[in-house]
Amino acid sequence: MTNFPDITGFSFSVLLLFSVLLVKFIVTRFSDPRPLHYFRFYCQRLADKVNKGSNSQKQQGIAGLVAILVTLAPLLVILWLFEAFIEVPWLWQGLLLYLALGSLNLGESSRIVAKALASQQKYLARETLAPWLLRDTEPLSPMGLAKANIESQLLHHCALLFTVGFYFLIGGGLAAIGYRLLLEMHFSWNIKRRQFLHFGQAANQMVKILQWLPARIFIVLLLFFISGKNLVLFARLLRPYFFRLNNDILVYGFALVLGIRLGGVASYDKQKLRRPAFNDPGRQPEPADIIHAGKRLKQLGYISSFLLLFTAALLLAIPPL
Repeated sequence: MTNFPDITGFSFSVLLLFSVLLVKFIVTRFSDPRPLHYFRFYCQRLADKVNKGSNSQKQQGIAGLVAILVTLAPLLVILWLFEAFIEVPWLWQGLLLYLALGSLNLGESSRIVAKALASQQKYLARETLAPWLLRDTEPLSPMGLAKANIESQLLHHCALLFTVGFYFLIGGGLAAIGYRLLLEMHFSWNIKRRQFLHFGQAANQMVKILQWLPARIFIVLLLFFISGKNLVLFARLLRPYFFRLNNDILVYGFALVLGIRLGGVASYDKQKLRRPAFNDPGRQPEPADIIHAGKRLKQLGYISSFLLLFTAALLLAIPPL
């Protein structure tokens, strides 16, 4: 019987991570299948059944927590038990990782948005960007569309690529897919939409907890390798946000690195929501900043990849005790 590499080894997990990313990159060149959209459809139908506006706020919150438990727990148990029947463990782990990773097509969509805004094709920019956003795109100006696109690139890259990879490396495919399924429930029941303000609180808090450490690692890498001579200044400005249980530090840090303003008022289901604004001394975003943001995220991706591969090679070179 063939002896396959041990999937628990960190170096092999790194190799598998990059192999799956390469496969996903190739596949998305031809199409962009999103199998977890069916899971999001299930979440929406589940909320229609159990999220009753006539219930009290506490009852809605409890219903949201129960919805997570009755959905996520059985799925993870089934996936865990099914692994025992898999003859090639690394192939199963790779499949779970493939499903957990987000789309790699946002960069191409962002370039289309930037070109459309530069040529004053606001409708094309809005229609291209709308599938990637929760917020309403109709009232957005060209500046607002540029800002929304930059924030979307940042949060998508961190939540759906960097954080998924982080949980895969520390917990395997089951941890990665578990995080992603919870994230899909959070997207489906986002508290920024009024009908999910209480029902989605449990998913919102769980995702914030799971994203806290990966987001801090992400922003430290961004500041250390991308901010240049402003590292100390930016670190001092971001220090008050480090221990907060949200993504404000990500948006503020990216705004500082790009020298632009991010955050501020956004509309969800035609209801304006006041969000914190970041880097007021910066200028308003322009179409060129969309391309600039993509390049910075790609640069950080290359740096993170090098650090992971270097660590994996170093561990392989160290003889076992």
